[in-house]
Amino acid sequence: MGGGEARDVRQALLRAALSFAARGWHVFPCVIGGKEPALRDSWRHIATTDPARIHRWWSRLPYNIGISCGPSCLVILDLDMPGHREHAPTDMTAAVNGADALAGLCRKQGQPFPFDTFTARTPSGGFHLYFTAPSERIRNSAGKLAPLIDVRATGGYVIGPGSRIGALSYTIASPVPPAPLPRWISELIASSVPEPALTGVLARPVVHASAWAVTALRGEALLVANAPEGTRNDTLNRAAFRLGQLVGADLLPARAVTHALGQAAARAGLSEAEASRTIRSGMIAGTRSPRRKRCTGAGPNAGRPPCLPRTRLG
Repeated sequence: MGGGEARDVRQALLRAALSFAARGWHVFPCVIGGKEPALRDSWRHIATTDPARIHRWWSRLPYNIGISCGPSCLVILDLDMPGHREHAPTDMTAAVNGADALAGLCRKQGQPFPFDTFTARTPSGGFHLYFTAPSERIRNSAGKLAPLIDVRATGGYVIGPGSRIGALSYTIASPVPPAPLPRWISELIASSVPEPALTGVLARPVVHASAWAVTALRGEALLVANAPEGTRNDTLNRAAFRLGQLVGADLLPARAVTHALGQAAARAGLSEAEASRTIRSGMIAGTRSPRRKRCTGAGPNAGRPPCLPRTRLG
């Protein structure tokens, strides 16, 4: 990309970011050509509507645009395309894409498709439907409302129009203001993501693990899923460290831990990239300080949890 073209791209992204801020949407820089936050500071803390800060950021580099849903009072339905899910729920598996899945929900509920709202088309060919958030808290979820439909709300973010992934861009398909989230959708979201249970986490048995270790895994996952904003990454790091100690002692399989904590982090609203980094870092540290196997075999102490070395999480 030549100097003039790069400048034009940067200016276009700056204009887009400023236009979103003018709508009251809090924006922050994401990596060029990607979806991860670009700056060292937490995206939750730096997302802003301040034109001066936005000018400073996008005058330097052609960052992609992150839109923080919570402070923007937005709930966004991400209607995905096939190929982005490892496992789809057993119901509505005939859905061709997220829009088809949402149309199926509308038919089942006897409701019109919510066309009349701000809509963006994604580089994969999917759609983001933007709605104003209701008074009650809406939780983030992935594939719980229906196959190929993710929900982004408080604690979550999306990539805004104008941003690019490779040669393809996020574009505005409908520029109308966001409509209120239909009540029937908010009720379905609430019922599809029960609180405080973690749908899908530990739904199948964890083999080669004691009952105590599985209970510890479930407890740590619940702590992460329900961590308040501002404590989520630290809670995830501590959980990964403690469970990593069990992995290091051969009391839990690493794959079960990463799966459970990844699901819990998504429920809490952490991005997949951020959660993966934290889980990996915490587990590596934990496995280097494994719990000692002491209370095993027969006798009065059989089945009790192993001892924890005198090690603190730095």
